[in-house]
Amino acid sequence: MVLKSRLIAERRTTGNVCKQQYMSEMATGVDQAVGMSLVVFSLLLFTYYSVWVIILPFVDSDHVLHKYFLPREYSVILPGIAAVILLLCIGAFTAVVMWKNHKPKKVD
Repeated sequence: MVLKSRLIAERRTTGNVCKQQYMSEMATGVDQAVGMSLVVFSLLLFTYYSVWVIILPFVDSDHVLHKYFLPREYSVILPGIAAVILLLCIGAFTAVVMWKNHKPKKVD
């Protein structure tokens, strides 16, 4: 009888843990707002860059539209700098993860 009650208690505990894990995996309103703002920012950035690189070269240089964009040289320089920073961050993250998971070799 004690074994049966212990098994029931373990099942209840396990069920609560699973329910808590499931609840913690659901996105809250703040998470959804942050995600939506990142999506909107990415779309705006993509639209701005596309107009700058694809459409602006075909517009007259004295047009009003040119004052809202940087010179054309920056259309290559800025993404290049962003790519280098991204690769450095990925490399640093990989190095930290590998360093934390490092296990010393066993000496026989």
